[in-house]
Amino acid sequence: MFVLENYWIGVLFCVITMLCWGSWGNTQKLAGKTWRFELFYWDYVLGLLLTVLIFAFTLGSTGETGRGFLADLAQADPMNLGSAFLGGIVFNAANILLVAAIAIAGMAVAFPVGIGLALVLGVLINFVAQPEGNPVLLFSGVALVTVAIILNAVAYQKLPNQQQGGGSIKGIVLAVCCGILMSLFYFFVARTLAAPLPDGTGAFEAGKITPYTAGVMFALGILVSSFLFVTAIMYKPFVGEPVAPSDYCKGPVLNHLWGILGGGIWAVGTMLNYIASGVASPAIAYGLGQGATLVAAIWGVFVWREFKAGSPTVKKLLNVMFLTFFIGLSLIILAKALHTDKPEQSQVTQSVSQPEETQQLNESQFEEVQPDESGQ
Repeated sequence: MFVLENYWIGVLFCVITMLCWGSWGNTQKLAGKTWRFELFYWDYVLGLLLTVLIFAFTLGSTGETGRGFLADLAQADPMNLGSAFLGGIVFNAANILLVAAIAIAGMAVAFPVGIGLALVLGVLINFVAQPEGNPVLLFSGVALVTVAIILNAVAYQKLPNQQQGGGSIKGIVLAVCCGILMSLFYFFVARTLAAPLPDGTGAFEAGKITPYTAGVMFALGILVSSFLFVTAIMYKPFVGEPVAPSDYCKGPVLNHLWGILGGGIWAVGTMLNYIASGVASPAIAYGLGQGATLVAAIWGVFVWREFKAGSPTVKKLLNVMFLTFFIGLSLIILAKALHTDKPEQSQVTQSVSQPEETQQLNESQFEEVQPDESGQ
């Protein structure tokens, strides 16, 4: 299987994750003009599942390092498979809330509030589970992202069309609920990922699973839970009238393709993030990926013009929001890069000094066993 070993390539993978996670929502916006999101979501899940299977049978099944996808699946501990599957269920519940929030409040609000909150809580959860990286830089970055989230919500509330009615409140509440759930899914997946053994053979921990197997189990969790979650919101939607399941077959082909494309885009970002988590640590890989909030806000503000009715004050708030987001993400990137310098130097020093200590010990032992003049 393909295994990533360079930290900066891992950062690049996480940046691609950020772009994918922050851009897939555009497919829903494009389809949403004539297509309910409850129907869009079935195609989204299909695109996601197909994409992770492609990863599993290509990158996950080639090369001499580690285990191929099918071999890894056969040796996996059922608890680890179940944890990745549970991660898919948790994500699915959160993502449905996110899609509903996009439909109600737009990308420029749903992503910064929902996914921004998920970034803050998710980094904390994953750092506690696997503390890697400079905590001062990491949590300083998270604090700035938190400020950006608040600024975005304040700017949204100042829009003229949000001063009346409860639509804005419902969108923000859904986004907050999404963020709480979204912060948990990555932990259930990251805990299952196998680390390479220190013997240099390229083998990985037994019982745990590769990112490719984790991705497939995760997608299956999304698929299975969709029959409960998506069916429920079709009959009891957050907004609008109930949707009949038969309506899925009545939509134009283009609408189905938008959903499949959206799921595929999200899955590409997710698989690259899982692959990168081995060198970047789960907390940093997750935190960078959830920088998708910044990408989505850019789409919402500059492409979909969701804040075009805003006053000069609103625009100033958005500018400060973008700046704090950018600085916060930069600190999250540096948290691992600056933290690894000292441990690597210490490790080199130890490896150089160890032979001298061993040599002195051997000489001491040799002197103790020298025979005396009588030959004894």
